[in-house]
Amino acid sequence: MELKMDAGALEAFLASAFPQVCDDFKIVSVAPMALTVRLVVAEKHLRPGGTVSGPSMFALADVSVYLATLAMIGPQALAVTTNISMDFMRKPAAGVDLLCETRLLKLGRALAVGDCLIYSDGVEAPVARASMTYAIPPARV
Repeated sequence: MELKMDAGALEAFLASAFPQVCDDFKIVSVAPMALTVRLVVAEKHLRPGGTVSGPSMFALADVSVYLATLAMIGPQALAVTTNISMDFMRKPAAGVDLLCETRLLKLGRALAVGDCLIYSDGVEAPVARASMTYAIPPARV
């Protein structure tokens, strides 16, 4: 399978479609059916105790599968999450960016299924994992 959008195109699309959050995420790498995204951790991502909040990790997984899907199908702003299961396995390192390694397990005409592992930058053990399904809008005729 061939990429339809590279890292630069994905970041430009994110800035255009979601300017409110685009600065939170940086694409580390993109390949067919795989993507790694960095959450640039800031004060707004923290919960009491100084660790990254669950909603911030959810957003990282969601954006990662969305961008991995768009990398393969091209810009489709209306692709939407239809299902997610997320496990929070350990506390993220305080004050450290998170990395989300994403792979698409299935890419069909109507659905994309992705798997994510989220790590504190520089730490070997994952802090969370997510399985997510995206609905792909029908092609216009």
